[in-house]
Amino acid sequence: MQQIINIIIKNSYKLLFLLLLGISIYFTIQNNSYHKSRTISSANFFSGYVYERIENANKYFNLVEENYNLFEENSQLKKILFNKKDTLLSTSIELPLEMLQYKIIKARVTKNSFNVYDNYLTLDAGKKEGINEDMGVINSKGVVGIVDKTSTNYATILSILNSKSKLNAKIKNSNYYGTITWDAKNAGYVQFVDVPRLASLKRGDTIVTGGQSVIFPENIPIGRIDKAYVDKNTNYYTIKVRLFNDMTNIGFVYVIDNTKKTELIELQKSYNE
Repeated sequence: MQQIINIIIKNSYKLLFLLLLGISIYFTIQNNSYHKSRTISSANFFSGYVYERIENANKYFNLVEENYNLFEENSQLKKILFNKKDTLLSTSIELPLEMLQYKIIKARVTKNSFNVYDNYLTLDAGKKEGINEDMGVINSKGVVGIVDKTSTNYATILSILNSKSKLNAKIKNSNYYGTITWDAKNAGYVQFVDVPRLASLKRGDTIVTGGQSVIFPENIPIGRIDKAYVDKNTNYYTIKVRLFNDMTNIGFVYVIDNTKKTELIELQKSYNE
């Protein structure tokens, strides 16, 4: 306490000067409209700057929650989209859950390989969430892969960047179908093979899922045509497709459950017996 008193006594002239300066500034501002308005303006600017920085910080820390909310909303929209039929476009009737052909299961990628010949992804959801083998996996940009194996809480995905991957696809707005494969040369491109030479196509055309399999609904984006040439041995096109997805950066995904898949497979098997 004595040290504080000694400091005050030692700097008494400076403190008195600052006190008188503060009083003079106060009376100047109070009795002069120009100085008063400038002071208020400066104070508002400073407080506005501080509040803006605080708001930006709050937005940053809330991004995780906002992203999850968007993820939840997108899953609901995709469920509606995949189950939308032309005959329902002009009606507001909502189908009961048990009548919907496609259900959407949300999951997050916990591991992703993309630089080997046979690439896989791992999800933080499994049988407990309703994920089973041979379900399609997509994200907001397009096809990611197909469920390969599942456990209670996890699932592994056969990536579209896998030498064993074969997806039914077509040129958008046409009936020319083929198969998507990967030659293990570039993580940004896949190959679209077995496309008839009669197909009308050009660079930039969109490639989508064909809907001829029981795994993916029709017209889910895959990529755009980059190059095309005719294989002289087969007389079919081999097309280089640039993926819409950056397969090196996959976060949240949607697993598609085709509830009518078993019925369709059993029906088709009856013709092969």
